[in-house]
Amino acid sequence: MADTSIGTPEQLKDPNYTPPVWQAIPLGIQHVMAMFIANVTPAIIVAGAAGFGFGSNSPDFPELLYLIQMSMLFAGIATLLQTITVGPVGAALPIVQGTSFAFIPIMIPLVAGKGVDALAALFGGVVVGGLFHACIGFFIGRIRFALPPLVTGLVVTMIGLALVQVGIQYAAGGVPAKGTEEYGSLLNWSAALVVIFVTLGFKFFAKGMLAVSAVLIGLLVGYVYAILVGMLPTSAISGSWSNAAAFALPQPFKYGFEFSAAAVLGFCLMAFVSAVETVGDVSGIVKGGAGREATDKEIQGATFADGVGTALAGLFGGFPNTSFSQNVGLIAMTGVMSRHVVTFGAIFLIICGLVPKIGGVIRTVPIEVLGGGVIVMFGMVVASGISMLSDVTWDRRNMVIFAVALSVGLGLQLEPEAVQYLPDWLRVLMVSGILPAATIAIVLNLALPVPLSDESTEEVSGGLSGHGKSAMPGE
Repeated sequence: MADTSIGTPEQLKDPNYTPPVWQAIPLGIQHVMAMFIANVTPAIIVAGAAGFGFGSNSPDFPELLYLIQMSMLFAGIATLLQTITVGPVGAALPIVQGTSFAFIPIMIPLVAGKGVDALAALFGGVVVGGLFHACIGFFIGRIRFALPPLVTGLVVTMIGLALVQVGIQYAAGGVPAKGTEEYGSLLNWSAALVVIFVTLGFKFFAKGMLAVSAVLIGLLVGYVYAILVGMLPTSAISGSWSNAAAFALPQPFKYGFEFSAAAVLGFCLMAFVSAVETVGDVSGIVKGGAGREATDKEIQGATFADGVGTALAGLFGGFPNTSFSQNVGLIAMTGVMSRHVVTFGAIFLIICGLVPKIGGVIRTVPIEVLGGGVIVMFGMVVASGISMLSDVTWDRRNMVIFAVALSVGLGLQLEPEAVQYLPDWLRVLMVSGILPAATIAIVLNLALPVPLSDESTEEVSGGLSGHGKSAMPGE
């Protein structure tokens, strides 16, 4: 139940209401804490895929800090676009933006083992994809028919399935440790399991902000555990802190700027998925916080802000931004609909993004500890997709569409050499798994007649023809 001392019930439902500053600031920081780790994790994953050195003495260490810094800075800037708006850009709602997990399966093949040199093409794709995403705002309402729960649920599930391998690799010691005695050791797994169990404990046995921040608390406990068992020397923490600057501004085109067909196509196609996700988040915020339906103007403004925020981030070395679903649940929990509360959170994120020392501390989190956190987070992505699929009527037509799309997408993801003779740009898109699965699902859904046969509504094996309803999890 909302704390009515913050304001009257009518005020709490008003996005334009500003609670007293002494209450608004902690409420805003609460929003940041709920998404903080999830926001910086994609930068660490992409850096690891590119082959960056993670130690404080590595020549790539400053680059990794910069990527983490940009993740925080432009999440804050994109959030400000949503809350305070700039012309038609922004929904004027309490929408928290952050680095999108959806694009990771596209980014990993683009940078795999190529180091810093691969980032110019990557960020070129981010900029073009962001501009394309903004353009989707002009017709978002007219394309939703092509993206029913069958398609969106499949895509979200595929995103999670593409990422779970990363979580297991991190928990075992990270890809660089493969083939060594340390990889998969009991010590490595103990750190990951501490994070998982603490996260589950707070998620299900705590209340309020403690439950919302379960992953963050789990990582903090895992961090302390790693220090106690000797996985993380305190000298590494002090070295990371001392080697990072106290203040630094973003640098435009820091990594150069290139246009790659694979990057541009990949980011543009995934923009559709991100746009649909934002529509769902906006609808959830307005319904849960104000008890009404989202207007076309709000949905359009939110989509514009998604795209513009992503394009701006790409210019300075930041990754694609999207609305964060866990904060939708937080608004429903607190009952505070004020966009100005989230504005305070955005300012806090921007301050963090301008202080590289914060990124230096984040980077000292052992990869095994991070693995425990991302196993939970990526598992939740899969669960969200399955929850969305529960809204599908599982007749024979939809079963065939799902089966073909999943088989091809997941199969190419597991066996990338099957398309080794394709042009490089097309091969990168195909082995992501997500884009071929989404394309097949969309095309078949539009092309196949609704009544596939006279038996299309009969129960299929296992009783899967039932039509279930389920809300998307808060995080």
